Amino acid sequence: MSLPLPSQPFDAVIFDCDGTLVDSMPLHFVAWTQSLEHHRAPFSFSEDYFYAKAGVREQDVVALLNAEHGCNLDPESVADHKSKLFHQIIHQVREIKPVADFARSLQGIKPMAVASGSEEPLVRTCLAQNGLLHLFEERIITPRLVSRGKPAPDMFLLAAERMGIEPSRCLVIEDGQSGIEAAKAAGMNWVFVERSLR
Repeated sequence: MSLPLPSQPFDAVIFDCDGTLVDSMPLHFVAWTQSLEHHRAPFSFSEDYFYAKAGVREQDVVALLNAEHGCNLDPESVADHKSKLFHQIIHQVREIKPVADFARSLQGIKPMAVASGSEEPLVRTCLAQNGLLHLFEERIITPRLVSRGKPAPDMFLLAAERMGIEPSRCLVIEDGQSGIEAAKAAGMNWVFVERSLR
């Protein structure tokens, strides 16, 4: 199965990481549910909700859950514990072959960057253990580098700036609706990675 690409030309590509370059989303969901249980969240955390918030900064997801359920979980504490739990199982993460192969095919041809809602150490580990980290050099953008995470365009615009490419000439590869909204807000063309590619 191959990645469907748009007919419009592009000069650079920005990839999401989780659920796009690597099949880490099921493991992230496990870590999320365990962290919320650890913090005694008074609500259930469904897989549908989890995927609907794909790409959104983890602390922002906790804030949304607090608002929706009238509770007061500490966003930093939930996110930190979730990160530790995910790190324990990160060795299980494998690449999403059609997307990873596309990235490899562009090496030395077009500049590439990663814009992920996860913390940079986790992104680097997922990429490194699947032989992808060298493709992106120092162009790994995470929420800590910008004032607003997805669905705001900030991460994609910073990625374009670091590659020296106009936003309108960048192609975004994403699996999350928040990432698609961010790409649109940045004036970039995009490709949605269906779950069937994983």
